[in-house]
Amino acid sequence: MGGGSQQTETGEPCSGRAEGVYTWEEVKSHCSRNDQWLVINRKVYNITQWAKRHPGGSRVISHYAGEDATEAFIAFHPDLKFVQKFLKPLLIGELAATEPNQDPNKNAAIIRDFSNLREQVEKDGLFRTQPLFFCLHLGHIVLLDALAWLMVWFYGTSWTLTLLCATMLAIAQSQAGWLQHDFGHLSVFRNSRWNHLAHKFIIGHLKGASACWWNHRHFQHHAKPNIFRKDPDVNMLNVFVVGAVQPVEAMGPPLLIPVYFLYQIMQTMFSRREWGDLAWSMSYYLRYFFCYIPLYGPLGAFALITFVRFLESHWFVWVTQMSHLPMDIDYEKHQDWLSMQLQATCNIEQSFFNDWFSGHLNFQIEHHLFPTMPRHNYHRVAPQVHELCKKHGIPYEVKTLWRGLTDVVSSLRTSGELWLDAYLHK
Repeated sequence: MGGGSQQTETGEPCSGRAEGVYTWEEVKSHCSRNDQWLVINRKVYNITQWAKRHPGGSRVISHYAGEDATEAFIAFHPDLKFVQKFLKPLLIGELAATEPNQDPNKNAAIIRDFSNLREQVEKDGLFRTQPLFFCLHLGHIVLLDALAWLMVWFYGTSWTLTLLCATMLAIAQSQAGWLQHDFGHLSVFRNSRWNHLAHKFIIGHLKGASACWWNHRHFQHHAKPNIFRKDPDVNMLNVFVVGAVQPVEAMGPPLLIPVYFLYQIMQTMFSRREWGDLAWSMSYYLRYFFCYIPLYGPLGAFALITFVRFLESHWFVWVTQMSHLPMDIDYEKHQDWLSMQLQATCNIEQSFFNDWFSGHLNFQIEHHLFPTMPRHNYHRVAPQVHELCKKHGIPYEVKTLWRGLTDVVSSLRTSGELWLDAYLHK
């Protein structure tokens, strides 16, 4: 028997603590912006109001409205006991005994086997961090940053030394990007507060960016990778079209709307009163210009940081997109966690250079399946993931670094050709 009679039209619990029994059809009907339910371990929760206060951002949790969010909930939260206290006030009931544990179109066998794998991985200690690894990584970033400035301060600002300085700064910035990624995923410290503080320091003071903005976008990407309208990485605001579906649907000429994009960034940062992020970011630029304006002057210092950003952005985009852009990009299919992540990700061969160059994101599959796992353990869980994929007939793709890079170009060319053909024959 459904419990709809115990709820208001907007899905808010009525007075008292009466809990209902619901079917999947009832849960799925609550997926609008102002009426959101989801299921975790067969319990039904009303997240309509909580979504606005969700630490990971309102959109990432809203993407699971009307769905079973159990696997995503476990994947994103390293301390499940801690977050349970936030769920209790949101509980409105449970699934009927006749209903399956997961969405009807998800593979129960895959979900069960992946859950067993996660339990084994936890027993094997693969979620435990090696502090020395991250200390050394931070050390080499700070060292490169310091040496770049000392070099031009002691030996002058010739073109050769300036180019070398820019290269060293770009390396430091790129590696800081991988390190902030670790802390942003809560994969270093056991205490989430320490992870958040370190994340703000690294992305703010060492890179000049916003932790809030990063969380807001990146967690959506992990929750629904390569899914239109849910993954920000493939929602290009009509500036670009990617994949095989979007180019055909777009058909018309792309619209450049950078003002709207800037508005989204500002809204993400300041609607949550994240003024602390702005202070962290400003500390980076104050430090940079304080060090380099005496050597290059205001315009020269600005030109140098612009060139550094140019180098760093290319490094970042090529590394991150070679594991996603050539993969399937489509609308929501409501798949289980393993199938969804493998459809959108692939790996790059392991080597010391590839690990360092990509921040271990050459193990993109393992990172997406276990986002809170310390990256130095990805190679240990990879064989088990491969075996599980083989068991269920799920493609597990590993490429060379060169093929990963060339596949990005091939994918963009294919998308462009599809768009042109649709535009010319619309």
